[in-house]
Amino acid sequence: MDTADVSNALAVQENRANMSALLRRHAITPTHQRIQIAQVLFERCEHLSAEQIIGYVNARYAETSKATVYNTLKLFLGKKLIRAIIVDPERIVYDPNITPHHHFYDVVTGSLTDIPVDAIHIGQLPPLPEGRVADGVDVIIRTRPAG
Repeated sequence: MDTADVSNALAVQENRANMSALLRRHAITPTHQRIQIAQVLFERCEHLSAEQIIGYVNARYAETSKATVYNTLKLFLGKKLIRAIIVDPERIVYDPNITPHHHFYDVVTGSLTDIPVDAIHIGQLPPLPEGRVADGVDVIIRTRPAG
């Protein structure tokens, strides 16, 4: 094994260790599949659909089932490791950036771009139903080419 191969192998091991530690911090048992899915989400740091995640995981590693990916995403959501962005009724993407922020959604290309939370100012929310508290506000600005 040459120096580049050794460096690459060490980087992969370190990244797996980092992903395992991240999962443990969120009270998630790090299984092989969960680490793979976390690596795809956090290395790419993009807004990915479940189908894209399945494709990336299966391109890099042995076959991971669709059910495993969906169950893992549900677990990650429940533990607040990621968040789901519903851009339209047919499309949900998963966002590894859980800090407060909003999005531009290009309705033609389907791409999402982050908007810093302080770039949007919301004057007032309507009264909440009795016994409810606000858990967050997500703004999605849908865009298309002018003209």
